[in-house]
Amino acid sequence: MIVFPNAKVNLGLNVVRRREDGYHDIESVMVPVPLTDALEAIVDLELPAGKVVYTRSGLAIPGPSDGDLCMKAVDLLRQKAELPGLRIHLHKVIPMGAGMGGGSSDGANMLLVLNDLLQLGLSRTELSSMAAQLGSDCPFFINPGPQLALGRGERLSPIDLDLSGLWLVLVNPGIHVPTPLVYKHTVPTGRLLGLDELLATRAIEDWQERIPNTMERYVFEAFPEVGAINMQLKEQGAIYAAMSGSGSTVFGLFRNEPGPMPNRPGWATWKFRL
Repeated sequence: MIVFPNAKVNLGLNVVRRREDGYHDIESVMVPVPLTDALEAIVDLELPAGKVVYTRSGLAIPGPSDGDLCMKAVDLLRQKAELPGLRIHLHKVIPMGAGMGGGSSDGANMLLVLNDLLQLGLSRTELSSMAAQLGSDCPFFINPGPQLALGRGERLSPIDLDLSGLWLVLVNPGIHVPTPLVYKHTVPTGRLLGLDELLATRAIEDWQERIPNTMERYVFEAFPEVGAINMQLKEQGAIYAAMSGSGSTVFGLFRNEPGPMPNRPGWATWKFRL
């Protein structure tokens, strides 16, 4: 069985406050986008029960394979049921540490594909709870669709948001922006902005001023290339351009198909009709 874990972008990211547990409360609207990895799982009866052979291709993933979110998801499922011998392969396309949730999506989709393949019978609520143990963004990918994210990002509420017909451009400059560093240097706003209501009631042309990613100020200063991409997308006609998550990916929404996009050695650029 094969699935295609999708990336996401953030329409607005408001760092509200620092929590006593060291995490931050945020407010953001997360939206799935068509950029995907590929994840395949098959039962191999020639392998001993519980044995998992896991391979990876595509973009290089730092660290040993047994420590990534896919294998952590497998370990969570071992606590629910005895697993047969499995062969799992991940082909990585979504850049790591890019603000698009690729690793979180892989982990969540590992739960989904094995639940279906092995007919484990776990509900979406159970899978979401397990995904939350993998990471704050992971529950979003259990039920992908536009969702308001509160708390650490795990408190999700579906929202009615239709971006169909728009063009999406994603630009990743190949720069690693450490998320803890960004949180450390982002000044919390101390209040909710009502991003879901603003997205529902304001024209897209108004989003640039009213739907901020409050992490951008620090990232654009510390990593000027990221800020320059944001500016270039606006100059190319984007009606809304923003950094996704803590970066370094920047995206632009266009009403009409954009022309050639900024591209330099080391950059990755994608264009999709939504």
